[in-house]
Amino acid sequence: MIKVLSFDVDGTLVDKKFADGFWNEGLPQLYAKKEGISFEESREYLQERYDEIGEGDLRWYLPEYWYNELGIDGSPKDLIGEYACEVRIFPEVPGVLERLSKRYTLIASSNAPRAFLEESLKGLFCYFKHAFSSTTDFGMVRKIPEFYFNVFDILNIGPGEIAHVGDHFEFDYEVPRKAGITSYFLDRAGKRDGEHVLQDLEEFEEQFD
Repeated sequence: MIKVLSFDVDGTLVDKKFADGFWNEGLPQLYAKKEGISFEESREYLQERYDEIGEGDLRWYLPEYWYNELGIDGSPKDLIGEYACEVRIFPEVPGVLERLSKRYTLIASSNAPRAFLEESLKGLFCYFKHAFSSTTDFGMVRKIPEFYFNVFDILNIGPGEIAHVGDHFEFDYEVPRKAGITSYFLDRAGKRDGEHVLQDLEEFEEQFD
């Protein structure tokens, strides 16, 4: 029986403008100022550096790594705070979480570093018992099966007691299913269809009425 509902964050609960702004605007602006180059030159250079590291490397996700690597003074938390105003919660989310939290334990499951996660969930934390970051909490670049196994251990549950929803077809749908979890793919663009494909979180809620 399902007891726990797990939600991805970026693209599921909130849009991606906040994180994109940090990486593609804020950090290039700081580097451009430090090096005395144009914003466009800086952004192009940083994109090349991001690509060199790649999404399969834990360093790619860590603001502290990039500040040290680029020689930027200060704390990335300051820049994260500047862009936190860009967090946009999808319209149906608060109502869905409020209703579901009365009947289930809710958790957030993300690969975003905790510094980003805390800002993204600032208006929603009251609904969640736990928020897990694969990068910060477990040193994993993605929500691979071991991520979910760690969640099982922490919550003292089995895979049959949790359902997960998210907008990444592999890591929010296919991987959880391999771990024995009932999972749903959130396709807000409406490009896919299928039994476990949803277009918003109200459709997810309907699965648990």
